[in-house]
Amino acid sequence: MSGARVLVTNDDGIDALGLHALARAVVARGHDTVVAASLGDRTGSSAAIGPAPAGEGIPMEERVVPGLEGVPAFGLDAPPALIVLVSRLGAFGAPPEIVVSGINPGANTGRAVMHSGTVGAALTGANLGVSALAVSIDWGESIRWEAAAGIAALALDWLVDAPARTVVNLNVPNVPLDQLEGVRWASLAPFGTVRTAVTGAGTGRLQIEFRPTDVELDPESDTALVKAGYAAVTTITGVRATEATDVAEFIESRLRDSPRKHAGPISDPTASSAAATSAPDPNAPPTPPVLRASA
Repeated sequence: MSGARVLVTNDDGIDALGLHALARAVVARGHDTVVAASLGDRTGSSAAIGPAPAGEGIPMEERVVPGLEGVPAFGLDAPPALIVLVSRLGAFGAPPEIVVSGINPGANTGRAVMHSGTVGAALTGANLGVSALAVSIDWGESIRWEAAAGIAALALDWLVDAPARTVVNLNVPNVPLDQLEGVRWASLAPFGTVRTAVTGAGTGRLQIEFRPTDVELDPESDTALVKAGYAAVTTITGVRATEATDVAEFIESRLRDSPRKHAGPISDPTASSAAATSAPDPNAPPTPPVLRASA
């Protein structure tokens, strides 16, 4: 296995212990590594890139990861998905071939992974053409970062030879390696280890809280497996179209049945309004150009 160019990021910030442990494990496997993460906590940011920072620039600081003094590391005032995006554009040198995100304190399991900044960074990598690994560990008073990092390094070994755009979501129980029950492929549970509840509403405020999941889940789901002491791995996909449905035909049929059918052909919905438009006002401000960006 030859070393790959790897970006290590997270949604907890450049100073997070989980990020440091993961970066050390990646470097120890011989990969050409760059570390770049948010300057602060961006938990729950999913794949958001925030308001477009063009023109203003993104504040960035050079940092040092403990134990990796020779490895380039950067803190940015940006969410993790944007950091993945700019890394693929060459912001930190050669674009990464793999994105590794984590280690998140707290499992990212179930369909709620769509809200996770840890997973969102990985899915952004796939959207930009590279494979990615998202790593999380179950919560505890004393978190065993190095154990999770060791398992993540093995997952990375597999990912190096996987097809491009493969995304692995790895969740590890918070136990020593010698107490790990094993590693299992997992389905996505209907929800994660906690569920959101609305606890009250008042003037100008809505109160919510997170409560532990107490519903019995499929024992082969990621949430259940982590609770049972297994590391759970799931390959996931980002945005993609489903098989064709009849939604277009449905909408078009309703358009044809509506009074609109007398206003012009469906293929040119602006025909009637364009015909009724008077000459442009010479005193009106110019119409701004439409800006298009390529992915």
